[in-house]
Amino acid sequence: MSDTTDLHLAIALDGAGWHPAAWRDADARPADLFTAPYWVSLAATARRGLADFVTIEDAFELQSDEFGTPDTRTDRVRGRLDAVDIAARIAPSAPGLGVLPTAVATLTEPFHLSKAIATLDYVSTGNAGVRIQVAGAAAARNVGRRTLPTVTADRLGSPEAETLVRELFGEARDYVDVLRRLWDSWEDDAEIRDVASGRFIDRHKLHYIDFDGPHFSVRGPSITPRPPQGHPPVAALAHTAPGYELIGSSADIGFVTPRDHADAESIVASIRSAQRAAGRGDDAVHVFGELVVVLDDTVEAARARLDRLDDAAGSAYTSDAEIFVGTASGLADLLVDHSTAGLTGFRLRPATLPHDLEQIVDRLVPELRARGAYPETHRAGSLRERLGLSRPANRYAAAASTTA
Repeated sequence: MSDTTDLHLAIALDGAGWHPAAWRDADARPADLFTAPYWVSLAATARRGLADFVTIEDAFELQSDEFGTPDTRTDRVRGRLDAVDIAARIAPSAPGLGVLPTAVATLTEPFHLSKAIATLDYVSTGNAGVRIQVAGAAAARNVGRRTLPTVTADRLGSPEAETLVRELFGEARDYVDVLRRLWDSWEDDAEIRDVASGRFIDRHKLHYIDFDGPHFSVRGPSITPRPPQGHPPVAALAHTAPGYELIGSSADIGFVTPRDHADAESIVASIRSAQRAAGRGDDAVHVFGELVVVLDDTVEAARARLDRLDDAAGSAYTSDAEIFVGTASGLADLLVDHSTAGLTGFRLRPATLPHDLEQIVDRLVPELRARGAYPETHRAGSLRERLGLSRPANRYAAAASTTA
């Protein structure tokens, strides 16, 4: 059972917000979506609310209302800036705010991402992380380096789809393993910088990782020194067993979409079981519940705003996550209740930006504080430290010490 006084909050940033008509909301800024100041302002608001971190959505295909295939709609936000680049821009402007860009493991090389996230960890002074995501056929066609079968919504439960999902999440586990090995390929004190002797690095403290698996063959070492956090936290979103296994075996943070309190308990139990099976039973792994939030001063005002957005979109909004429509007080009730199911935090998806983000910061956080469920001041230290995650020992340094 989670201790509500240690509740964690993350904000999921995506375009103008998670509702498809968010860009048409009264205080939306559609003209600014592809500008740096827009993202800097969102990060500053999240930082003001003492959020532990923000995530930034990304993909290798345009957004679509059709699962697994492109659509031709022109009344929705389409297009994104690169998530890692956004993270590198906003991190220095919001010190103490964790930044987790989304990375598509299925279609990128782990060597490239390892140095990008290590660099982000330096830029953010120990506040970087990464959310690992798998991709489907449309993204694969855009990249052009491999072919994946198309899975439409009506085939999600088919044996072929389940086999594909398991394969992709298995590949993601290898991907995370390579990331962590590359981050360890430099020992913490590998850089000497001794001008007198002319030695910048101790070559004996750089290591080949020699990873050879079914998906990747990577020799190493990395070209970027070990990140300040050792391993920037790795996160993943999961809806089914393969995703829960990825979280339990490989991640530091799992994002899940429970239907209710009982479902949250079941999902947490599945992830803890996967942890034990992977030999990580003693490791701290956070499980964050996902919620889309439509917040206002009254329940009626929140529902009326959602109705206006739905009318503009032409249909009622649906999501993989629970949609909360109401007041900050009501949302605080829900979060505290769900935390007793074992959830250690929540990743909130603002339906519109900046309105719902400001409601989270100015209304929800004070409500949680009043209940003793959220800290009064900003948690100090790196992102790992604020999340209560220990700094991993360097596997190669530890091995060398054991041999010695």
